[in-house]
Amino acid sequence: MGRPAGWTTKVTGRPAMRSPGRPPVRRDVERAFWLKIAEGLTSEDAALACGVSGPVGSRWFRDRGGMPSIQLSPLSGRYLSFAEREEIALLRAQDTGVREIARRLGRSPSTISRELRRNAATRCGRLDYRASIAQWKAELAAGRPKTAKLAADERLREYVQDRLAGLIQAPDGRLVPGPATQEWKGRNKPRRQDRRWATAWSPEQIAKRLLVDYPDDESMRISHEAIYQALYVQGRGALERELVTCLRTGRALRVPRSRARQKAAGHVTPDVMISERPAEAEDRAVAGHWEGDLIIGTNRLVHLPRMEGVEPRVKNGPALAGYGAEAMRKALTAQMANIPQQLRRSLTWDRGKELAQHAQLKADTGIAVYFADPHSPWQRGTNENTNGLLRQYFPKGTDLARWTARDLEAVAGALNTRPRKTLGWRTPAEALDDQLLSLQTSGVATTP
Repeated sequence: MGRPAGWTTKVTGRPAMRSPGRPPVRRDVERAFWLKIAEGLTSEDAALACGVSGPVGSRWFRDRGGMPSIQLSPLSGRYLSFAEREEIALLRAQDTGVREIARRLGRSPSTISRELRRNAATRCGRLDYRASIAQWKAELAAGRPKTAKLAADERLREYVQDRLAGLIQAPDGRLVPGPATQEWKGRNKPRRQDRRWATAWSPEQIAKRLLVDYPDDESMRISHEAIYQALYVQGRGALERELVTCLRTGRALRVPRSRARQKAAGHVTPDVMISERPAEAEDRAVAGHWEGDLIIGTNRLVHLPRMEGVEPRVKNGPALAGYGAEAMRKALTAQMANIPQQLRRSLTWDRGKELAQHAQLKADTGIAVYFADPHSPWQRGTNENTNGLLRQYFPKGTDLARWTARDLEAVAGALNTRPRKTLGWRTPAEALDDQLLSLQTSGVATTP
């Protein structure tokens, strides 16, 4: 005959809940797992440290996009813990009264009575209190799911998608589709293969630029973390998961900072060390200090010399058939031809031999050259940051010879029209225009 309609709601005070089958792992175990991840452990090691299998930990990490989906701080003491629910189940099995259970746990009798009624198992046709079922029901009821903002606001979603995955344009306005890429298979960016060319603004750049483009429209607001979650967290929807390929790293999963690795550097003589560089270059107080590096391709070993101003602004040089000192000096001299003399204060490079003719470069252009310390990529932070941006368009191991000068200009243009945090969310192009205007109004010539 079964139970009458509405029986569960009547006896428990809440609507019927779907059967959990085997109750899932408790939230405190999952919380411990994510704390181990934050310490730098792999998902398998973190899972084993918390008493669950390695495949379970890998699934947690993958399904949540490499980020915790629960609050890592302990719950407030006002909520019953799993240990307290186990104690309630044991005392209830001994026919202990509600008030006695409350006295032993230091809780209100109404709290115990409500717990026994709301979170009891009901499949047997009566209220049967079990700690694991009660914990599952409490955690399920504690959730406050709501529709993601990007899923509910089409205008905001289109803005985010266009800045993240829109096509880049050449200086003449022509769309540049870039190389044909393989279908995304849910893995990290392919090694030594082409990547998708896109406007590729970072979530933080998108979030901050909204304040500039829509200063009076409060509906056009979203945090960068919400954008990351829309991309990485399973079930959040709104943005297609494959759009992670438009992020600079192209990672399918987020990686904890504790797993970061540091790159090595080369060597150079100590007479032009970075310690001799003016302090104004370090704090970005004065425009005209540049950082540079090479982007190296494969096949015909074509190399792309590039400079980045601390304003900052990207300048891609013409592709070179090699990276000898002579070819590099000529390429950098040509790059500086259109830079006003007042904006040629210094150039900081790594310790590679391609800039061995730095003395001649200084004589030709008037720019002082300095070299970073070994194993210190942070001393050229602007350059290291931009290397990552450029690698999104020119992955390691790809052939650079197939791209024309116009294509390289299009990539530089895409980077120069992205807002930068260091510029108060202005673009490098806007910052340089302001600097050139300042030079003109002060009566200083803008050509060498």
